[in-house]
Amino acid sequence: MKGLFGIVGLLLSLAIVGILVKKQLASTQQIVPGLQLPAVTGAQGAASAPDGTVREQAQQVQQQVKQAVEAAMQKQRTEPDEK
Repeated sequence: MKGLFGIVGLLLSLAIVGILVKKQLASTQQIVPGLQLPAVTGAQGAASAPDGTVREQAQQVQQQVKQAVEAAMQKQRTEPDEK
């Protein structure tokens, strides 16, 4: 009889812990918003909403970064006067 209460108590506590773990894991899962590209003006024109797959979006971002780096490298720097 004592052993039966022990097993029932153990199963009951295990069920409570399982429910709490399930609730905790469910609360940590969040939907990740999609990639939003910054608005680009100038030579590329007005920005449009990102369409396509994640791969295409990643390629667009890589292209924009590459263009920004190339534009930054093309700017002439003024050298300070050396004495």
